[in-house]
Amino acid sequence: MEAYTNIQTTYTYTSELNEDNMATVYSNEEYLKEIISTVMSNHLTKEKITGKKILLKPNWVSHNKVEKDEVCLRTNDAFLLAALEVLLQMQPKEIVLGDAPIQGCQWNKMLNTEFLSKVDYLSKKYGIYVNIKDFRRVIFNTEINQLEQDKNTIEDFIIFDIGEKSYLENVSDDSRSLFRVTSYDPSRLAISHKKGTHKYCITKELFDADVVITVPKIKTHQKVGLTNALKILVGVNGDKDFLPHHRRGSIEEGGDCYPNKNLFRKLSENILDYANTKIGKDSYKALLKISNIFWRISRPNAEQNLAAGWYGNDTTWRMVLDINQIVLYGKSDGTIADNLQRELYSLCDGIIAGQGNGPLNPEPLPLGIVAFSNNSALMDIVAGYLMGMNIEKIPLLKNAVKWLENKEISVSLNKKKYN
Repeated sequence: MEAYTNIQTTYTYTSELNEDNMATVYSNEEYLKEIISTVMSNHLTKEKITGKKILLKPNWVSHNKVEKDEVCLRTNDAFLLAALEVLLQMQPKEIVLGDAPIQGCQWNKMLNTEFLSKVDYLSKKYGIYVNIKDFRRVIFNTEINQLEQDKNTIEDFIIFDIGEKSYLENVSDDSRSLFRVTSYDPSRLAISHKKGTHKYCITKELFDADVVITVPKIKTHQKVGLTNALKILVGVNGDKDFLPHHRRGSIEEGGDCYPNKNLFRKLSENILDYANTKIGKDSYKALLKISNIFWRISRPNAEQNLAAGWYGNDTTWRMVLDINQIVLYGKSDGTIADNLQRELYSLCDGIIAGQGNGPLNPEPLPLGIVAFSNNSALMDIVAGYLMGMNIEKIPLLKNAVKWLENKEISVSLNKKKYN
């Protein structure tokens, strides 16, 4: 099977490649629909969409915190609406538009009234149901320290245990549980991930869909280097109690949070673990402050933090590839097949990408591209090169290269094909 990535630029001359010019692209509805149709042409045809149920999965990581977030934090609203209309014109049976943002994301701030009204208008215009869904099981309002659990019932998900097939198996420890995810009780994660057991909580919407199309925002990511076609699929997991993001402790101790042993950092982690068992209670914020004090006393480098958001993170990329295995090969009975189970495409918003401290605090990067691919590994390797990354130094991309063995590969730029 051919693995392809098609790229269309949204500029003619490199002198046009600046933030102001690229921002105007998002305001040109007809141009967006045209370029999306062009980049998908001859691949995602009407025959593949008509009468089918489509899962359209954007990057809805969080609501805006600062003004720049409007262009580089999430899949741009205008880009997503243009993609939605292009698909609706192909007459699918139904479209589910959904994601699982971070637990602190305020859904109503992220999806404003104007966006929702436009989705409703398009749904009625084409006579096709568009179902917008928040896949999260747990929501945590950090401003008021309020925890809401079981927003979606466990019956809405399929629990996959991929066991020894997991990329996490080689870094699992029989005697202790080191896996952690920010702002979650570590004891719950220990149930999902240990030697021989690696469970994920995947929305049933994935298995009900005939075609899955992700719509990522191309961005840097402090834990895996790049978030795009591969990383975006983590959003089909509805509960972060199933998502290891790092291993507590130093690299010397089998962790990946920081390089060398440090007493104050260990104390900071111990207090943070305890704090995360008290989320939603009065003591939570006080314990967080104490943990942060010990962390600051340890004098960490600028790139290090308690969430292991640095180049030494050796956990998140493994979790990402695990979920990609499930999306590609997972069956509705919770098992992994030997052959591909569904069609998966990526339509990438790189008109203004995100650079710097992504995924939550990126800076705008006018990249000026829209890309479409049938292979997430190839798409991200190409995106990595476009972002100026050294593929060999980024474990997610280095391991993704192995997924392209024995495949015929092609990349096209403005319709000129390169094999």
